Amino acid sequence: MPSLIDIRRRIRTVKNTQQITKAMKMVAAAKLRRAQDRVLAARPYSAGLRRLLANIASAARLNEAHSDLHPLLAIRPEKRIQLLVLTSDRGLAGAFSMNVIKEAQQFLADHSQATVEIEAVGRKGRDYFRRRATLSGEHVGIIDRARQADASRISDPLVARYAAREIDAIYAIGNEFKSVLSQRVVVEKLLPLTVDESTPVTDYLIEGDPLRMLDTLLPLYVENILLRMMLESAAAEHAARMTAMDAATSNAKEVIDKLTLTMNRMRQASITKEIIEVVSGAEAL
Repeated sequence: MPSLIDIRRRIRTVKNTQQITKAMKMVAAAKLRRAQDRVLAARPYSAGLRRLLANIASAARLNEAHSDLHPLLAIRPEKRIQLLVLTSDRGLAGAFSMNVIKEAQQFLADHSQATVEIEAVGRKGRDYFRRRATLSGEHVGIIDRARQADASRISDPLVARYAAREIDAIYAIGNEFKSVLSQRVVVEKLLPLTVDESTPVTDYLIEGDPLRMLDTLLPLYVENILLRMMLESAAAEHAARMTAMDAATSNAKEVIDKLTLTMNRMRQASITKEIIEVVSGAEAL
């Protein structure tokens, strides 16, 4: 049975841990606000660009003579797939990264007939898959401060490989920010560009060479979707860490309360025992 000194030491240790988790929660809350603002600012542009290009691609594919209008619009059987896995660089965020890894494993199982190459964005995904698969690339320490240049550095080689027919599809798996208490793992298909058949087709009047326009917009589309997913992942990570640290702080309080109660009972038992010994000694005299 632990002594009073051992219990006091444990209480002191748990209190120190509680201070750390409380501080981490406050830091995550401050970072979450900035990350959330970036996500909300990026979503309208990303959605508008996607609608525009999906409309152009749909209009192009309606004309069989121009079905191969651009290499990045070509649809091929998915025999060679590039998969981007977006996880966090740090832990203490609950099941944030593991949920993405589980979805990636399910993706591999669903596409077992194809050759899937994994490119890890984030240290957790890299550490997990480099022991279980061959990585085509890794990017660590960029999600928390994701910029357009970072997304471009990742997407440009993939777009070039797709245009050269080295891969047949590009997918990305990451967390989507919903709220402080909710994050959702999503699978985004970056290439080939998916078209919603129910969306009415708009015939755009294009000045200049349409191919040059597609040469600019299609790589920009892939880059922008990847950047938005990185921003979503950063915001979702801060929200997950904030929730996890809040739960850890509450659990630490419960442990402290239980240890304090145990310590008080032991002290009371010790005092009662001493009183009994004094009374017994007095009666003996």
